[in-house]
Amino acid sequence: MNATEPRRLWWPRSVRARTALAAASAAAVILVSIGWWLHHDVYRQGTQIAEGQAEQQLWALVDQLNEGVVPVRRSAVLPYEVVATGRRTAVAYGGGMDDFDPGTRHVLPTPSDFREPGGLTIRPLRIPARRDSNSGDRFEMAGRTYTVMFADIRADELSRDKVAALGVAADAHLRVYVVVLPNTAEAITETTDRLLLRAGLVGLVLIAAVTYFAVRIALRPVEAIRVLTASVTASDPRERVTVPATGHEITALATTINTTLQRLDNAAAQQRRFVADAAHELRSPLTTLLASLEVALAYPERTDWPAAATTAARQTRRLQALAEDLLLLARLDTRTATAGPETVDLTALASRLTEQYPLSERPLTLTCDSAAPAHAHGNPDEYERLLRNLIDNAARHAAHRIQITVRNQDAWVVLTVADDGPGVPAEDAERVFERFVRLDDARSRDHGGTGLGLAIARDLAHRHQGTLTLTPRTLGACFQLRLPQAPTPAGK
Repeated sequence: MNATEPRRLWWPRSVRARTALAAASAAAVILVSIGWWLHHDVYRQGTQIAEGQAEQQLWALVDQLNEGVVPVRRSAVLPYEVVATGRRTAVAYGGGMDDFDPGTRHVLPTPSDFREPGGLTIRPLRIPARRDSNSGDRFEMAGRTYTVMFADIRADELSRDKVAALGVAADAHLRVYVVVLPNTAEAITETTDRLLLRAGLVGLVLIAAVTYFAVRIALRPVEAIRVLTASVTASDPRERVTVPATGHEITALATTINTTLQRLDNAAAQQRRFVADAAHELRSPLTTLLASLEVALAYPERTDWPAAATTAARQTRRLQALAEDLLLLARLDTRTATAGPETVDLTALASRLTEQYPLSERPLTLTCDSAAPAHAHGNPDEYERLLRNLIDNAARHAAHRIQITVRNQDAWVVLTVADDGPGVPAEDAERVFERFVRLDDARSRDHGGTGLGLAIARDLAHRHQGTLTLTPRTLGACFQLRLPQAPTPAGK
């Protein structure tokens, strides 16, 4: 019975849609990561460009002041201001500083610590909010902190004419400020973000669409396999799927399904043969039993009732043995092969069966040869049934002697049952383990058994993770049982 996974209402049912959604989600995470990195990198490079422009403008202003030329207000791109000690108003200003009206009172502070000429200083500086009569808070720079570059000039290093042209005292210290505006970097970053967003959305749609149709094409062979396997029934599993020649995973799937269908076909054929053989085996004793009873009832005065009862009892015992074997095979077919937790001494089991086995019908010698205890994990009753079936088979074919040997070899317990009978042809070495198989010298159903003993013995061996094989032998037959050796129980 298959367990059904509870379905999420928000999760698509189609594999194509799920794969497309997963691919789009993974691509979205990657694109967001790349976009975040690009956003910061573009902003950083834009800021570096703005700082380079500010530095160029600063040195251009310094050069003009050193020549005694007052810079023109509208000649600069970035806001700048030139202040001097001993002067209330700015020496020069422009680039957007006009709204502060520095001609009334300079905006940026005069130098209190003079720096050596030719040196460049960069630091953050808060632009004060001017609220006097000549300037308001209209300008967006007011009250905000910006990166500011400045350089200092000594008036006493200039000629008297240049100092007079600048309008400062002869011992004044001048400072040239240039404000680095992030507007350019922010504009470039914003434009880049919009482009990345559009490209990312288009890319996600394309990735999802391509993934959806690619998976749809890839799953066409799977759909063909599904349609074909849906028509397969347990009674007629002869259909086979077409194996693609591409060699990819679908090929492996098709090959596996064909192998599974072949196993199902073999199992169905084996089941049909088993049912037919079982019906045939059951029909023989039932027919004999029914015929003997009908004859006895038709001619009661001439019937040897003790002989009729003996025949009926013998056929009933055959039916009982056959029914027990069939039930055991059915249980073995439905149970997983595994070794039980109990530990069984196969040497002691073989010795006990040797002593208790009835050999009254024919003069046979049954011996057991063992050197030491041989322990294996498993069920004692199943081991006894396995060994008894091997002894029964040997007793039906042996001429004079049956030999049981038990040995410990490396990590295995090896048990052999050999007889001195006619043996088994090499071509029938595996066929003797099939169900309801009797070789030519054992066709008599009265003495040849049900044909299930060796099949049950091999199934029991496999159930205990072992093997049962027919080993080559010049005289008679030798069946070898190999089982994993178990540690000797404590106290033994």
